[in-house]
Amino acid sequence: MNHQPLPGASNALTFGIISIVTSFICCGPFGAIFSFIGLSNAKKAERAYSENPEMYLTGIDNVKTGKILSYIGLVIAAIMLILWILYFGFIIALISSDLGSMDYK
Repeated sequence: MNHQPLPGASNALTFGIISIVTSFICCGPFGAIFSFIGLSNAKKAERAYSENPEMYLTGIDNVKTGKILSYIGLVIAAIMLILWILYFGFIIALISSDLGSMDYK
């Protein structure tokens, strides 16, 4: 039997790694975008593997790892987004409270 690499397995792993990195470097939404792309690639690869498992000798481990990394990247992106919202909300609250307490003479 002719064995082939699982299509989309390396893409799922790559996008999972990129989602974690961009979640920390950027503000979060870019990490979420890459997470969704990684999960989509993992789903396609799992579907191809379930249709014909004996054809693909390697790659299912990369798919599972990429899926886990994509979920981790998605959670980190959500946490970072919430932290950014709280940060800017706190700054806006400080600015608005300082402006309201100023006396104009």
